This record gives sequence, structure tokens and C-alpha cells, in this order.
Amino acid sequence: MQEDTIKSGMVAIVGPPNAGKSTLLNALLGQKISIVTPKPQTTRNRIIGILNDPAYQIVMLDTPGLHKARKALNLEMVKIAVSSLAEVDVVLFLIDVSLPMPEKQAQAVAYLDSTTVPAILVLNKIDLLSKAQILPMIEVYRNIYPFAAIVPVSALLKSGTDELLQELLRLLPAGPHFYPDDIPTDASERFIVGEIIREKIFLLTGQEIPYSTAVVIVSFKEDEKKSLVTIHATIVVEKSSQKAIIIGKKGSKLQQIGKNARQDIERLLAQHVLLKLWVKVHKNWTKDMRFIRELGF
Repeated sequence: MQEDTIKSGMVAIVGPPNAGKSTLLNALLGQKISIVTPKPQTTRNRIIGILNDPAYQIVMLDTPGLHKARKALNLEMVKIAVSSLAEVDVVLFLIDVSLPMPEKQAQAVAYLDSTTVPAILVLNKIDLLSKAQILPMIEVYRNIYPFAAIVPVSALLKSGTDELLQELLRLLPAGPHFYPDDIPTDASERFIVGEIIREKIFLLTGQEIPYSTAVVIVSFKEDEKKSLVTIHATIVVEKSSQKAIIIGKKGSKLQQIGKNARQDIERLLAQHVLLKLWVKVHKNWTKDMRFIRELGF
């Protein structure tokens, strides 16, 4: 097929926190690129997933949740999501239909006023509601914003994703490949490894701990002869009390985080992994713009 006859373009997945944006990206790709936890604001930076087909290439941007932010870190997260709206051909605006009708979700639609490209409303988690409950919601959103299409899906069950893909292809222009057709993401292995470790912290700790942690990959060394990758990573927290929680009694929590992360990293790299984790206190790092920049925001 000719380069100039394929459908190609960039698509931003935006919406309130915890609507299922990362789950949708993974469902469309057919593999896990973006980390997923039940906690809101899991995604901090923009993750790119690439859907490749002989007839199209769609570059999808998974963005942090749109929310009212106060801390420097959260302000940067929202800035990343909003800036993505200016760079794309189509916007997927995702909401969680299992939540009551949304002042917060409806407020988040206002962010679309800054874009001139078509937006598709994706009603996620429809497996949790009946059709009779979803139809009135569709009407409400039709009156809030002129969406180019409204598509109900269950990202978790991969239901409705084919219909969503067809709507995307209808709206995307013809164009060239942006990336080689054999890669699912432009994210480095180091970045994804850091995200996997952070995902395990989210899943294994409660309260404010996940939001007060960052992961820095200190070294990433591959020994091809031994088929072994040795990774040293530092988990950064804001307080000594948080460090104690991450480490756990006799190091038990840190060991569990390391074990669970290593298993996923080995699947990602298809090699044996030696993962060494340390915990470091950087007081109030979520307000430290210099450190936030060092993390790659």
C-alpha cells in the first residue's frame, strides 16, 4: 500500500482521572504499555502507543487526568494533558459511566474548548450499566459539546473498541508513517521499567504513599552472554515516615514491590532480571520544579 494512501494521525486520550484511559490504550494496542491501577492520577506523563496496520498508523497519546491541580507536580500533569490537545488530529474524551452524572466530568469537557479538532466521546465501563441508563447520559453530553461521535465501550473487556477504531479511521487524514511499523511505543525500556515499579507501589501501598513517590532508574545494564539485565532503581519519597512504609517490616514491603515488578519486567524484556531497589527521602519533591524536570516532565 502506498505511503500516502494509509490513514495516519495523532490521537489524544483525555478525560478525568481514573476514567480508564490507560486501560483503553492497552486494549487498542493488544498489549500493556501504560500502567494501570485502581487509584486516580496513576498516569503522570504522556505515554505514546502506536497502532500499526497495513492500512493505517495511529499514534495514541495517553495523558494524565484532567483535574483541578494545586501542587507543582499535578499542575505539570494537567499541563501535559492540555498541551496534547494542540498536537493531535482527533481527541478521545473518556468518561467513566459508572460514576454519577458528573459535575466534575462535565467540567472536564470545558478543556475541549481549547481545541479545533474533532472529539469523540468514549463512554467507558458500560458493562457496569444497562442500556436504559446509558441513553440519557448520551443525550446530556450531546447538549454539552458537539462531539463528532459517541461510542460506548468497556476497555477492560475490550468491548466496543472495534467500533471506536472505525470512528477514528473515519476522522483521520491520509498521510505517512510516523514510526517504523514494528514498534508499539516510542517509550524507552528504562521509562517503562520505572513505570512498572511505580505501578507496584500504587498497588501495594495505600493512602498518600503512591502520590508521594517517584522512581529513578539509576543504571540499566544488559549482559547478552548471561541473558541478564541488571537494574538499579531508587524510589524517592517526601518523608522519612513514607520511607519506612515503603520498606516495611524487615524490608518485606520493598521485597514484594521488587518481586512483583521483576516478574513484569522479565516479561517485557524477555530476559532474566536482577532488580535492586533503594528508598531515598527528597523532602517535598512534588513541589520541587527542578527535580520534577529531572524526572522528565
